[in-house]
Amino acid sequence: MAGRAVLLIPHRSENPDEAALPADYRQILAIVRAADGPVQVRTVGEELGLEVAVRGKLEPLRAKMTKLADRGWLHKRPDGRFTARR
Repeated sequence: MAGRAVLLIPHRSENPDEAALPADYRQILAIVRAADGPVQVRTVGEELGLEVAVRGKLEPLRAKMTKLADRGWLHKRPDGRFTARR
């Protein structure tokens, strides 16, 4: 859009509508929610079928999960693991 930034990942509001998120972000949210507790990026990468042995392959996923946390969809803990917001 001319001169206007478009948020691909919207901020979470009082009535979160996950349908506003791209499919890969919805998949990340589903994996984190299905976990029994806080998850590492590596665990989510394994679920997604990424090559987790190569650290560089996880960095784009880490960026996506951090973006979800920055926008209120996930919570990033001080130890670097992620949990789902209630």
